[in-house]
Amino acid sequence: MANHRYTAEERKTFTQKVLRDGYCVLENHFSPAVIDYWNERFMPLLRSYMDTGGTTAGRGAERYYVTLPFAEPFADPTIFEDEDILSIVEGLVGEDFVMCQLATDTPLLGSDYQEIHRDTPPLFPEFHIETPPFQLAVNFPLVDVNEENGPIEIAAGTHLLSKAERIMKMEKGEIKLEAVTMKRGDVMIRDVRGLHRGTPNRTPVPRPMVVIGYSRKWLHRPEVSIEIPRSMVGELSHRARRMLRYNPIVDVIQQQPRNETYDTFSY
Repeated sequence: MANHRYTAEERKTFTQKVLRDGYCVLENHFSPAVIDYWNERFMPLLRSYMDTGGTTAGRGAERYYVTLPFAEPFADPTIFEDEDILSIVEGLVGEDFVMCQLATDTPLLGSDYQEIHRDTPPLFPEFHIETPPFQLAVNFPLVDVNEENGPIEIAAGTHLLSKAERIMKMEKGEIKLEAVTMKRGDVMIRDVRGLHRGTPNRTPVPRPMVVIGYSRKWLHRPEVSIEIPRSMVGELSHRARRMLRYNPIVDVIQQQPRNETYDTFSY
């Protein structure tokens, strides 16, 4: 039996909130101790990425996108197969969805406000209409996020606006951004079409935000991927193998963070 923290009705409420507002937050969902361990293991990866010439890939000064290796502690099925999260994901992007991304976004001291953007274009731009959800980001921070260290700002309910509607409302000042502060253990599930931006980290401590991408089963995203070690395939559940089916299987994963190709992300 699936191990749910929330009732079916509560999971439906979260799903409806994403459909209405473009995002929802599950508070105190993961153990802070687990999150602290992730952060401890992530910091050397970030330093290595920066030391070996890793770029900010157009995200703005002192803001780094780093893919996580699919290895301990990041290849944790209690995280990427969390029953409540996957139930909400399924309610948004349908059955047999795929997991296509396991990465981090980290602003440092010296970062700035990003341009307001969405993370993907519409599926059918020539028709000037939006569709039901097809691409989601599950975000959780590795440190507490407050007003000083770079919270994401989101304009609720903008994920279903056409480009013309977005431009008109922005010109009229009708797009209202709200900073979303989060504690270690909080989880955000969002439709990546919602208008948002990163904000400056004004502290000397990096603020990593994990992103796990889940998409509809037919959506292939070549700009992001997760290298799955061949030695781990047999350890994955049947569901995990299905979710990860579009990702490359490799004999050895890279020990150093790879050069990122996910550099077109602002629409």
